[in-house]
Amino acid sequence: MSKVVVISGASSGIGEATARVLAAAGHRVFLGARREDRLAALAAEIGAAHAPLDVTSRESFRSFVDAAVERYGRVDVLVNNAGVMPLSLMGSLKVDEWDRMVDVNLKGVLNGIAAVLPRFTGGGHVVNVASVGAHMVMPTAAVYCATKYAVWALSEGLRQERQDVRVTVVSPGATASELTDGITDDFAASVMEEFVRKALPASAIGEAIAYAVAQPAEVDVNEIVVRPVTQDR
Repeated sequence: MSKVVVISGASSGIGEATARVLAAAGHRVFLGARREDRLAALAAEIGAAHAPLDVTSRESFRSFVDAAVERYGRVDVLVNNAGVMPLSLMGSLKVDEWDRMVDVNLKGVLNGIAAVLPRFTGGGHVVNVASVGAHMVMPTAAVYCATKYAVWALSEGLRQERQDVRVTVVSPGATASELTDGITDDFAASVMEEFVRKALPASAIGEAIAYAVAQPAEVDVNEIVVRPVTQDR
């Protein structure tokens, strides 16, 4: 069954790959991100629609979802994918980067949920992209992991509260994306080199999301963890 899927952070990485996979499966996808030129090019390539989206703004997310409803008549699935990962040791006191992670990784997910819940009719599906960082902590990643733990927790809370809404948390391990481009801390960048070498293609995460979306209405795939075979944590 074809569904209307809105995707945040769709201009690159996991968001872009997910859009490609879902569009190829026959779903109608509505793409959101700040980089409108890249959105427009991707939308034209895969036959999707798009609108600008700043996930840190509640009003921007609401307008984005409203635009999807205006275009397609409804929204069935939200893929909360947008995220940032400027890793650093806490002692480096990169507090502006901490704020950015909280604003995008956590508040952005909440803004997405707040935008779609009133728009779901007869059920709906929220897919939150977390990380293996929702299940473990490593040096340089304390704040990042904290935001992803929080995404896991609020997802589980939503699942328990709303039996009419399916909730899926997808936790990728090392995955090829632009996330590491935002690391300004030299030590953190060196730590991530090992993980980058093991990285899965972003399409692997898109396929996992597509699997969850494709299940029958009575089946809720609550959590999927996807790692490279060679990743040990």
